[in-house]
Amino acid sequence: MAKNLVIVESPAKAKTIEKFLGKDYQVASSFGHIADLPSKELGVDVDKGFKPKYIVSKDKKAIVKKLKELAGKAETVWLASDEDREGEAIAWHLAEELKLDRDKTRRIVFNAITKSAITRAIENPRSIDYNLVNAQQARRVLDRLVGYELSPILWKKIKTGLSAGRVQSVSVRLIVEREREIQDFTPQASYKIVAEFKTSEGKVFKAKLSKSFKNIEEARSFLKKNTGATFKIAGLETKPARKSPAPPFTTSTLQQEASRKLYFSVSRTMGVAQRLYEAGLITYMRTDSVNLSKEAIEAAKQEIQNAYGEKYSHPRNYASKSKGAQEAHEAIRPTDMSRHSVSLERDQARLYELIWKRAIASQMSDAQLERTNVKISASTHQEQFVANGEVLKFDGFLKVYLEGTDEEDEEQEGMLPALQKGEEVYNRYITATERFTRPPYRYTEASLVKKLEELGIGRPSTYAPTISTILNRGYVEKGTIEGNERKYTQLTLENHEIKEDLLTEMVGADKGKLVPTDIGMIVNDFLVNHFSTILDYNFTAKVEQDFDDIASGEEDWTQMMKDFYKDFHPQVKDVEENAERETGERILGSDPESGRQVSVRLGRFGSMVQIGTADEEEKPRFASLLPDQSIDTITFEEAMDLFKLPRKLGSYKDQDVEVNVGRFGPYVRFGKSFVSLDKADDVFEVTLERAVELIKQKEKADAPIATYKGMEVSKGKGRFGPFIKWNNMFINVNKKYDFDNLTQADVEVLIEDKLKKEAEKLLREWPEESIRIEKARWGRFTIIKGRTKVELSKDTDVAALTLEEVKALLEEKTPKRKKTTKSKKK
Repeated sequence: MAKNLVIVESPAKAKTIEKFLGKDYQVASSFGHIADLPSKELGVDVDKGFKPKYIVSKDKKAIVKKLKELAGKAETVWLASDEDREGEAIAWHLAEELKLDRDKTRRIVFNAITKSAITRAIENPRSIDYNLVNAQQARRVLDRLVGYELSPILWKKIKTGLSAGRVQSVSVRLIVEREREIQDFTPQASYKIVAEFKTSEGKVFKAKLSKSFKNIEEARSFLKKNTGATFKIAGLETKPARKSPAPPFTTSTLQQEASRKLYFSVSRTMGVAQRLYEAGLITYMRTDSVNLSKEAIEAAKQEIQNAYGEKYSHPRNYASKSKGAQEAHEAIRPTDMSRHSVSLERDQARLYELIWKRAIASQMSDAQLERTNVKISASTHQEQFVANGEVLKFDGFLKVYLEGTDEEDEEQEGMLPALQKGEEVYNRYITATERFTRPPYRYTEASLVKKLEELGIGRPSTYAPTISTILNRGYVEKGTIEGNERKYTQLTLENHEIKEDLLTEMVGADKGKLVPTDIGMIVNDFLVNHFSTILDYNFTAKVEQDFDDIASGEEDWTQMMKDFYKDFHPQVKDVEENAERETGERILGSDPESGRQVSVRLGRFGSMVQIGTADEEEKPRFASLLPDQSIDTITFEEAMDLFKLPRKLGSYKDQDVEVNVGRFGPYVRFGKSFVSLDKADDVFEVTLERAVELIKQKEKADAPIATYKGMEVSKGKGRFGPFIKWNNMFINVNKKYDFDNLTQADVEVLIEDKLKKEAEKLLREWPEESIRIEKARWGRFTIIKGRTKVELSKDTDVAALTLEEVKALLEEKTPKRKKTTKSKKK
């Protein structure tokens, strides 16, 4: 038995660390937190100083038991969880639950899983930092109080199944307010002037007028002034300029740049970065520090000089701007600066390369530029055209990396031909183009993270789970807004004549941006109206500062809870008793046929239009909104059009064909079959021919392509790609197969491979109870009954589990249904 037990929170991390330690060390994993607040109760004793009730869940009991045994046999136990507050809390829970002897327990931290970092950590152990533990407890308890007290209010006043959270609700507020800014935005038109000139040597360049004109009359008048004019270079100014590199990555800037350059979601970025960290390739990925260690700066210097030459090296230190930059001590960087790339799966290789480039570039020389400003005068008026250009004299850090930007309309300055002051240039044409002011941009995941960071809301560990939560809850979605055509006018002066063209452009199209749903807007409005403090940006930022103060020992966490709860709890009770139900209802007008009220609101199955009210004798009529319609913006005319549905289109194979809209969007109904319309199809314009085309596509997709053991095999395409279906089993079809031309032999191989994998995965089974235990990822196991799944750790002795124990674990996971009692008739 090893003298030393090292406990980390991740099995992947344990595997990497084991490589660096000798036979005197055993490394074990706690698989994250071993103790947490209970899932089915508040778990906080408000009356006793907000004392949390931590429990070890059933799926962690085997892990705790094993760790206890190992700790009892070891001379020294090293708690090596991550160096942030969450990691400190894990170390504390391990010390408490394993009842570790303080004299033989050491806490060690490192921001990279390398031999030198771990050796240095073991040489410099410390005790558990209870200030960091208390900061984590404060966040956990405060967020539990907010979630557990606000969520039931939402169930009662809006709709069951909703949730609220301190950071998630503020994030939704940002997105809702931005959407309403866009809705309320009125574009202002003006005419921008661009001219193209040619030098005597035939070189062409463009120049702009620095002012724009309010209307077409002013623009036309200006163009007329240029008829017959001669033009010359009135001013020529050349200045040297420098461009400096961005600092190495923090969590926030990594998420933003991976979104811009790699098109990763925030959660995908963090998942990939976690694997790189656990493999010992990068430093800890949850940090808001831009500092690099002396060793890292020296290693970068050596690599830059070796790879690019001495003139490219410029060692730098960066200062953190973030108020709470104390979670970690270093920026995200490669652990080995000489390693330019890694031979891993594609996502990891691409993210590693991004991190390497950013870290290396931060230690490289400035780029040296020459910027030229040219002014062109006309003989017939006083206005001057301006052209700007830049020449790269020395690339410096640009040899490796240039930071991305969120601005979609930035114009890059280009090269200008050789020009001289006083030189005459020839005008080829001048355009006056109608341009409109733009509404604010919708948030991307990356720009939302940037905004949260600017406001001081959340910390590195919270951004990814916050965005995942608001998307999963359906408060926000990735928009697929198609946009609209807009006409604009362009005047062109060419060959002494002015011509006018009416052109079109697409505006308002947004793909992948964060758009609030109707339920997101309704929940936001309710919370802002009734809990303005919780939804206040300054309050949320102040709470984060309080957590930082607790972490540094400057504030008592229980006092912070008391100060918060004394106002919050009475407010919750007041809203519960006195607030009206909220459906987001908007009254649109009156039905011209019946005179009854027409309104739009949130219903049980989503947003809907309603004719009539519940108070009338005649029942209200309802219609579901189309996917691109919302309660906030739908017009009376659009609402009334929905009552023209369903549209009967005719018949096919002696069955009626109609189109309608339901809970999941527009569809074609053909007999008892339902076929979804494509996004490009308009439910009010789709023809019988188009409907039949969709029906035939569905019939073809559903038609069997083969049989296996007397059962039909069909194929289709889902969210995870192409698949075949056999015996209620879905089998993915990878790229080595020609999906459009699958043969019987292909089908048999796919099914037999799947059956073999399923058989290898199955460890235990109780067919009479429809219960089975299968292998899961990372060496774990899963108990499965219907849709209920219970994860077990890899330390579980599956063979020893009894049916009663398995049933108990399933029962704990299965949500309890509330009994409904019918009221007695009087």
